[in-house]
Amino acid sequence: MADTEVSKLHDDEVDIDTHLVRRLLADQFPQWAHRPVRYVTGSGTDNATFRVGDDLSVRLPRTPRTTGQVEKDLAWLPRLASHLPLAVPEPVAAGAPTGDYPFTWGVYRWLDGEPFDLAHLDDPRTAAHQLAGFVQRLQQIDTTGAPTPPDSPYSRGTPLAPRDALFRDAAGRLRADLDTGRLLAAWDQALAADTWTGPPRWIHGDLMAGNILVTGGRLTAIIDFATACAGDPAADIMPAWWLFEGPARQAFRDALQPDDHLWVRARGWALSLAVIALPYYRARRSPDAVRDSLTYIEALLADV
Repeated sequence: MADTEVSKLHDDEVDIDTHLVRRLLADQFPQWAHRPVRYVTGSGTDNATFRVGDDLSVRLPRTPRTTGQVEKDLAWLPRLASHLPLAVPEPVAAGAPTGDYPFTWGVYRWLDGEPFDLAHLDDPRTAAHQLAGFVQRLQQIDTTGAPTPPDSPYSRGTPLAPRDALFRDAAGRLRADLDTGRLLAAWDQALAADTWTGPPRWIHGDLMAGNILVTGGRLTAIIDFATACAGDPAADIMPAWWLFEGPARQAFRDALQPDDHLWVRARGWALSLAVIALPYYRARRSPDAVRDSLTYIEALLADV
C-alpha cells in the first residue's frame, strides 16, 4: 500500500504520513501493527486522522498548539458519553512522543457515518432537533472540574471583545470582497450583545459538518472534542448558520430557545471565525476555502 502524506495547512506543522502511523503502531502497539492504515481525507485542520483496520482510528495533532487533546479525551469523554443522546469518540490508548513524532497521539474506536450534509438527511428539521437535544443535554452536565477556555482570543466559549482588533484588521483586508460597512455593522451588533453572565456550561465548541456524523439520514455521532470546555453556551448556537438554513435553522432556534443576546452573540462568533480565517487561507492558496467562506459570510450578513 502506498504511503499517503498529509498536506500541510500550517507553517509549524510536522510531517505526517501513513508510514509514520504504521511505525508508531509497530513500536508502541504491536497488536494493531498488522492492520491496514488509511488516511481519512478531510480529517480536519488540527489533527490528521487515519483509519486502522475496521474498528480503530489514530489521531495525530498537526502542530504544537493542538496538542493535549488525547489526554483531555481520556479524562472527560467517558464521563460525558453516558449523558449524551449521540455517540462520541471512545479513546482506547494514548501513544507517546518519539524521535519521529514529537506529540502525544491517540487510538480511538472507529465511529461509522458520513460527515453532515443537508442533502443526505431524511429531514433537516429532525436533524436540527436532534442536534439541539445533544446541545441541551451537554449543557446540563455538571461542570465541576471541567476544563476552561484558554486565555486566547481564539478560544470558543469566551467573550467576543478580545477578537475585535483581529476582526477589524481582517475586514480591512477584505474590502475588495465584501461590503465592509455591513460587515462592521453586524460585528458591532454582536459586540453590543457581549458577554455571557450566567454560569459556565459545557460546550462542544466546534459543531461543524465534519464533526457530525450521519447514518441512514439521521445524526448518529459527534466527534472532535478538542474545544470542549465550560464556557459561554453561544459557542454551540453557531451550528444554526454552520449547518442549517430556512425552516431547519428556525427549528434549531425554537428547540434551544436562546434569548436574543445569546443568538446575536453566537452569530457574531460565527462571523468572526469566517472573517478572521479568510485572509489566512487565502495566503495559503486555498481557493475552495476562500470561495466557500465568502459565500458563507454573505449568508450570515443576510441574516442580520
